Amino acid sequence: MTEKSSTDLFLDITSQVCPLTFVKTKLMVERMDAGQTLEVRLNAGEPLENVPRSLLELGHSILSVHPERLDEPEGVHRLIVRKN
Repeated sequence: MTEKSSTDLFLDITSQVCPLTFVKTKLMVERMDAGQTLEVRLNAGEPLENVPRSLLELGHSILSVHPERLDEPEGVHRLIVRKN
């Protein structure tokens, strides 16, 4: 079995604004099986503050959060979450 990426699913919410950023992420996580991982592409600011926090509050695991480009820490980030 070969892996295309290190996550099971991918979601880009960079075109969304709060609260839709979390709503779209939550809906995707709800469709996942326990143990599956999701990579979320999101903007810095409110989405980066709210989405990981809200996922943790629901009992899921944040595996990593990092900027796409190290020279743009206020730009787009990648969040990897595991459904518990």
